[in-house]
Amino acid sequence: MDFSWDLLLNAVASGIMLGGFYAAVAIGVTIAFGMLDIVNIAHPAFIVLGSFLAYLSINGLGIDPFLSAGVFAVAGFLFGRVFYRAYYYFFERRGDDSLQGLAFFFGIMFIVEISLVLVFGVDYRLIDLPYLARTYEIGVVQIPLRLAAPCVAGVAMLVAIQLYMSRTFTGRAILAVAQDLEAVRFVGADPIRVKEIAFGIAVGSAIIAGVLLIVIQSVEPSIGREFIGRAFAICVLGGMTSLPGTLIAAMILGIAETMTSTFFGPSWSPAVAFGLLLATLAFRPAGILGR
Repeated sequence: MDFSWDLLLNAVASGIMLGGFYAAVAIGVTIAFGMLDIVNIAHPAFIVLGSFLAYLSINGLGIDPFLSAGVFAVAGFLFGRVFYRAYYYFFERRGDDSLQGLAFFFGIMFIVEISLVLVFGVDYRLIDLPYLARTYEIGVVQIPLRLAAPCVAGVAMLVAIQLYMSRTFTGRAILAVAQDLEAVRFVGADPIRVKEIAFGIAVGSAIIAGVLLIVIQSVEPSIGREFIGRAFAICVLGGMTSLPGTLIAAMILGIAETMTSTFFGPSWSPAVAFGLLLATLAFRPAGILGR
């Protein structure tokens, strides 16, 4: 193992930037799984769908994906609302929202993957934005824009959703759903509509995370499976229902992965997420900011 302070500082900086992206990936899991108690295994598939929408945006329409991401997010939000209504009607309403619901999401994940394979094939795709090739230096620390821009966008999205959750009636109702479903009815809100909006936000955030993913690296239809463990680990580590906890956990995971990759080799990095998850379950089951 080779050690130097330059390597350490760059590993920490890269980890922070990677953590900002991981936060974007895990927002939807925190909302769906943590707040709504919906084990949306299809979440990574929606992320990859967002990546290919970004690919079409730049290569088919010539529009910078950062500019079109808002349109994609709105489309994802609307789709998520319809998607939750179908899930509610066929499973949650009848009380079959455990094993059968999980099988439903598995099916959706494979349908999305197969559809992307049929349209785009199995080749890796990457978007080429000239300004993303820039790298800035702060002392010995290098800041590649290809990683820094997704980090800033991911953190900004999390902050915006957190402000919405904490400062609007519907947002507070979403937080209340996570604690007491009956209490939502007492304040005059429809819990099903509240959960529908929340799930729409979760899917919309996944689409934006997909745009950020293809900015960072090349993608192919099944690459979302790599993020299932990371996303759920971040959700649990952050405290299940806490978006600030999600950000902190994402930063911890990002730094841990880059430190492991830098000093021990990249083959050890995938084990970090599951190691942190097991440690959290063993020593602090409620997570960093859990109640």
